[in-house]
Amino acid sequence: MDIAESPLLCFPDLNSSCRRLHRPHLEVAVLYTLLAAISLLTVTLNLLVIISISHFKQLHTPTNALLLSLAVSDLVVGLLVMPINGLLHLETCWLLGDMMCAVIAYVSFCLISVSVGNMVLISIDRYVAICDPLLYATKITLKKAKTSICLCWACSLLYNGCILMEHLEQPDRSSSCYGECVLVISNVAGVLDVFFTFLGPCTVMVVLYMKVFVVAISQQRIIRLQTTTATVTLALTAKRSEGKAGRTLGIVICVFLMCFCPYFSPSLAGQESSTSSSYSAVLSWIMMMNSCVNPLIYALFYPWFRKAIKLIITLKILHHHSRQEKVM
Repeated sequence: MDIAESPLLCFPDLNSSCRRLHRPHLEVAVLYTLLAAISLLTVTLNLLVIISISHFKQLHTPTNALLLSLAVSDLVVGLLVMPINGLLHLETCWLLGDMMCAVIAYVSFCLISVSVGNMVLISIDRYVAICDPLLYATKITLKKAKTSICLCWACSLLYNGCILMEHLEQPDRSSSCYGECVLVISNVAGVLDVFFTFLGPCTVMVVLYMKVFVVAISQQRIIRLQTTTATVTLALTAKRSEGKAGRTLGIVICVFLMCFCPYFSPSLAGQESSTSSSYSAVLSWIMMMNSCVNPLIYALFYPWFRKAIKLIITLKILHHHSRQEKVM
C-alpha cells in the first residue's frame, strides 16, 4: 500500500490503534483558535466573578456565596473540561491514557451535578427572599449557605462515583480500538440519572420561580398603590432590589435550562447515550457554553460586578482598604 493511501493511526506502532481523522491545516488552525478563545474567555470571566465576591466584604452574602460556588464549577469547566474535550473531538484520538479518560468523565459529571445543585439552591434563596422577606435574614444565613454548598459538592462527588463506578474501574471497556475514550451509559442508568440530576431539580426550580413570579407581580401592584413616605419608600426600594436580583437569577436559570435540556434529551427519549458520537459532542458543547454565558449575564445585569471588574482591572484591589470598597 502506498504511504499516502495508508490510514492515519493514533499510534502508528499498534495495529489495534484507532484511526486519526484527517483535517485541512486551515480548519485545524481555526478550530484550535476558537477552542482556545472560548476556554480563555470562560476562565477569565469566572475568575473575575470569584475574585470580586471573595475580595469585597460587601459582597459576602448568601446569594453571592452560591454564585461563587457556581463560578468555581464554571471555572473548572473552562480550565479543564473544555480544552480536553476540544482536543478529543478535534484530534479524534485519546492520547492521555485510560486513567485520564476515567478522571475527565468523572470530573465532567460532577460539575454537571454541582451546577444543577447550585441552581436549586439559588432558586430556594430567591424564593425565600421574595416570598418571605421578613424571615429571610434568619432562614438564609451565610453560614447555612456555605454548609449547603459543601453538601452539594460532597453529594455530587459521592453520587457520580457510584454512577461511574464501572467506568472508573475499567475506562476502556467500551472502546473499540486503542486510543479511544468512550463512556456509554445504558438506558436504565441514563433514565435514573436524568431524573435525579435533571428532571427532579428542574421541576423544583420551575415551581419555585413560578411562585416567585406570582408574588413579584402582586408586589408590583402593591407598590403602585403605596404612598411615598420615607419609610415606605425605603421598603419599596428594598423590594425593587430583591425583585431585580430575582429577575436576573431567573434569567440565569432560564439560560441554564436552555443549555442543559439538549444534553439530556437522548436519555429523556430512552436512547443509549455515548460520548463518541458527533451529535453528543455538539450537545456537550452547548451545555459547556453555559459556563461562559453566566458571567456575561452578571456583567449585563449586576452593576456591582461591573464596578468590581473596573477595580480589579485597574489594580485598585491591591490598595490596603480595598476590601471595604462600596461596590453595591
